[in-house]
Amino acid sequence: MEKHLSQVLRKQMKAEGKRYWAGDNISEYVDEDTKHSLINEATVAFEQVLDVLLIDRENDPNSKGTAERLAKMYFNEIMAGRYEESPNATAFPNDTDGAYEGMLVVRSELKSMCSHHHQPVTGVAYIGIIAGAKLIGLSKYTRIAQWCARRGTLQEELCMDIAREIMAATNSRDVAVYIEAEHGCCTNRGIMAHSSLTQTTVLKGAFGTDASTKKEFFDNIKLQSRNGK
Repeated sequence: MEKHLSQVLRKQMKAEGKRYWAGDNISEYVDEDTKHSLINEATVAFEQVLDVLLIDRENDPNSKGTAERLAKMYFNEIMAGRYEESPNATAFPNDTDGAYEGMLVVRSELKSMCSHHHQPVTGVAYIGIIAGAKLIGLSKYTRIAQWCARRGTLQEELCMDIAREIMAATNSRDVAVYIEAEHGCCTNRGIMAHSSLTQTTVLKGAFGTDASTKKEFFDNIKLQSRNGK
């Protein structure tokens, strides 16, 4: 019999063919009670890591409770997108006589984590969409982007994930996502670059096939970047 809940859940996911990579959402396996138990289990594991690092967590006032803080941070903050269901993106009809037929570009600040070194990824995503038969609330674009970002991932994968989820929420084939971010794995370790910016772009539908649509999207990005909004 498995000793830990995490072992039980891993066995269940394997048996059901559920992928559970660092960037995958596994919310159907983790309710609030389950998450609480996993946080307790992770706390013990982080205590062991601190012990191996030869940190006196019993007497060092700065290290007391650190293991529990780390466990809560992973589950409730930096990797919360793995354990929470997709944001409820209520759609509004856009098929009246005065329907909006133009482009919408939303700027969303992002916090993510590199799955290689668990270093922070900080940046911004610009999400573009050509209005279709339905729209979602403006805040939902950012909520979806942040939900995708709060996992262990790579920026290339994150860009694709956001585009896919926005397309699913809006039923639009015309979606673009541009991300620029700074990676802790380049600034805090390794090459320790003073300034290291990575840019990725995904263009779907008209954004990828129509030059004027693509140009309008990037012109909007320039305007928003220039105004600092």
